[in-house]
Amino acid sequence: MRKTVLMSVTAIALCAAAAILLPLPGHDAAAQSAGVYINAVDLDIVPSEIAKFLEAVKENGEFAVKEPGCREFNITVLANNPNHVFLYEVYDNEAALTAHRNGEHFKKFQAATANMVSGRNVRAMSPVAFNSKGH
Repeated sequence: MRKTVLMSVTAIALCAAAAILLPLPGHDAAAQSAGVYINAVDLDIVPSEIAKFLEAVKENGEFAVKEPGCREFNITVLANNPNHVFLYEVYDNEAALTAHRNGEHFKKFQAATANMVSGRNVRAMSPVAFNSKGH
């Protein structure tokens, strides 16, 4: 009898754990957004420097996504203002962003582009949901 009760309690505990840990039917696991750190950066670039800046920031992004903890490094420009660059970076945590900023390639990028940037707004963002199709 005690063995049957113990097995029943264990089965209930396992079911409860599965219900908590597994995504609900119809929810894509990629849509789960817990445990990430987002860095959003708006940059105004000196118009005569935009081509050089874009070349440098693309190289910086290519290196960044190879680093542990960097999930995405997206580079965009405003459709109506090509001198305004928006970076959307997704890291595992704030420590991964700090490691990126302390890396040699980022320091090289900062030095090379220091006089190209006329305005900068850096914001830490909190994820609510990521919704995307698989590639």
